Parts: sequence; structure tokens; C-alpha cells
Amino acid sequence: MVDILALVLHHVMPKACFQHDEQAVLVVVEMAIAEGIATKTHVLNLLHRLIDGKTIGGPDIDTPQALALRSEPKANVERYDGLRAQTTGGRHAP
Repeated sequence: MVDILALVLHHVMPKACFQHDEQAVLVVVEMAIAEGIATKTHVLNLLHRLIDGKTIGGPDIDTPQALALRSEPKANVERYDGLRAQTTGGRHAP
């Protein structure tokens, strides 16, 4: 939180010391809280996108039906354990 507040230095400081506009920081902090991702990294990302004029939310992409999942992926650690047993004591690449 301190890092986010440090984006806008104290109002007593001269204008040259301000890093970012107070209103812009407030807007992106509110956006991050609304999205449920109130981290320094996310706030900085939103702030830079806002300052650069890049769009934050893009248009919905209509994906082809061929790209839809037929079955949900599942973690199968036994498969990986089996692969690891095959490479024990040998080289990883042929």
C-alpha cells in the first residue's frame, strides 16, 4: 500500500516532484479494488495503460468452435512420475 501511495508524493512537494497525477492514481486504485486485484503490480499496470492511452478492456473475441475443449484437463501426477522413472540414470535428450 505504501508503494502505491508513493506514486503521488506529498502535496507540499513542488510540482516537479510529482510522479503521477493524484486523480489518475485514485482512478486506477478504484479499478483494481473493483476487479479484486489490489496489488502494486496490477495498479502500476493499469496506471501505465491509462497514461499511455491504451485500452484496458479489449473487445470480446469470438473463438471458433474447433478451439473449444472436448474434455477438461486434469492433473495426472502418476503420468509424470512414470516419465521421470524412464529417464532415471540416463540422458534427458536422445
